[in-house]
Amino acid sequence: MRVSRDASTGRAPPFPFSAIVAQEEMKRALLLAAIDPTIGGVLIFGDRGTGKSTAIRALAALLPPMQAVIGDPYNAAPDPGQRGQKTHLVPVPVVDLPLGATEDRVVGALDLEKALASGEKAFQPGLLARANRGFLYIDEANLLEDHLVDVLLDVAASGENVVEREGLSIRHPARFVLVGSGNPEEGELRPQLLDRFGLSVDVTTPTDLPTRIEVVKRRDAFDRDPHGFCGQWRAADEAIGRKLIAGRKRLAQIETSDAALTRVAELCLHLGTDGLRGELTLMRAARALAALEGAQEILDSHIRAVAPMALRHRLRRNPLDEAGSTVRVERALAEVFGP
Repeated sequence: MRVSRDASTGRAPPFPFSAIVAQEEMKRALLLAAIDPTIGGVLIFGDRGTGKSTAIRALAALLPPMQAVIGDPYNAAPDPGQRGQKTHLVPVPVVDLPLGATEDRVVGALDLEKALASGEKAFQPGLLARANRGFLYIDEANLLEDHLVDVLLDVAASGENVVEREGLSIRHPARFVLVGSGNPEEGELRPQLLDRFGLSVDVTTPTDLPTRIEVVKRRDAFDRDPHGFCGQWRAADEAIGRKLIAGRKRLAQIETSDAALTRVAELCLHLGTDGLRGELTLMRAARALAALEGAQEILDSHIRAVAPMALRHRLRRNPLDEAGSTVRVERALAEVFGP
């Protein structure tokens, strides 16, 4: 088997985003979260081996390299008001948060080597610092330890990581798109963390023969010749990348009419979602979809398209209604918007 690799990194390139078979809702949710990070990230529930981590790395590869200050451990963007800064282009980071990670590894801690060698108290940045301006991926998020969940909730809410220990007091930016995945059969996600994810999607193993064959065929072709396979899909990936970048630029110009906000609020009231996070997320996701599609304002079609992923994980359990959350959202859409 011939495996070609990137000469600069020694790693095979990521699988092309455009070559991922099916899983359309997952791909759409990731694109929307990349257009507007304030949506709050994406939670992906489903079977193992359905392309969850592949899709995240493929999405990051669509984005252009970002300008960062050389030597800055937090991927800081250049300050226009500060002269003499040396900058370079770096790939958008995708950082994995392992299940067994300690809190020190996640938030950062005292650099023991420097402390022992010179007596200097220096900060050793953690995974949150590396993820700044990129993606933080948590596989099996439903199995994450409670104390790490608390840390992530604080950082996700503030966009900053604050570390005060061993005589250190550090505050640094930690803004990232949070992507979690898991299998609901292995345990439920804490409600506090579940609510922090803007969008929730379900992925399943394909059950039709042609789709399964196509998935295996493309993966095998990629494993045999990554660069050759990526070359075949480069034009399609570049087209998605241009659409994504254009959507980011267009986002601020998208009109959000009172009529659209009324639709959003009516739907959430109909479903009985707690708080106003559902309305905010639904509005932002619909606006991001409008930007992605090149529309000038939020339409009913945008709200309908994103409502299941924005609301299905926010519904209260109803012992008198055995229908799944997706069915309940779709039923509410039909009642509020009409068939």
